[in-house]
Amino acid sequence: MKLKVVSKILDANERIAQENRKIFDDKKIFVINLMSSPGAGKTSLLEQTIKGLKDFAKIGVIEGDITGTDDAIRIDALNVPVVQINTGGGCHLDASMIQETLMELPIDDINLLFIENVGNLVCPAEFYLGEDIKAMVLSITEGHDKPLKYPMMFQQSKAVVINKIDLAPYLDVDMEKIRRDILSLNPTVAKFEISCKTGQGINQWTEWIKTNCLCRKH
Repeated sequence: MKLKVVSKILDANERIAQENRKIFDDKKIFVINLMSSPGAGKTSLLEQTIKGLKDFAKIGVIEGDITGTDDAIRIDALNVPVVQINTGGGCHLDASMIQETLMELPIDDINLLFIENVGNLVCPAEFYLGEDIKAMVLSITEGHDKPLKYPMMFQQSKAVVINKIDLAPYLDVDMEKIRRDILSLNPTVAKFEISCKTGQGINQWTEWIKTNCLCRKH
């Protein structure tokens, strides 16, 4: 019975996600679903990404959190349209939440939309929102065991950002294992090693968005 309920939930989500996909296609909006565990640095990465792409694209952001507006306030400070979704306990965003939020964004004036999902290494990978790609942020402070413990996140992502690499000298973390395990799960994934603090690797990440994600400009 539980499997039937889960299947119905995912089927309903897929239907709404396809409706979202049609809106994005019609409006020529490229959408990136940014996922990670709590504290991996999604918002810091998003801030640096927006700064790097501000002359390339008209950017909008949907922020997902269980509660609070801190991340949306940080994005708003960059003069980018942003809408906050608070799930009130839900561990991920779903397609209906995105659909309801779109009317609060100036979607006619956006061609690149970032969805910062709720911090969670399980559920966000299971729910399609209508995005073009999923991108995963892994902080090295989480340890080198995470790819094999949470494989779906890495298998579903088109890009993986290994964040906070400036801390590597101070941590007992096996960077080679992280690299090796990610590629064993997803051999074609685009992989970036980044420090949002120093700026290392940010240009490679933003250039990848430009050239490989093919942002649909108006």
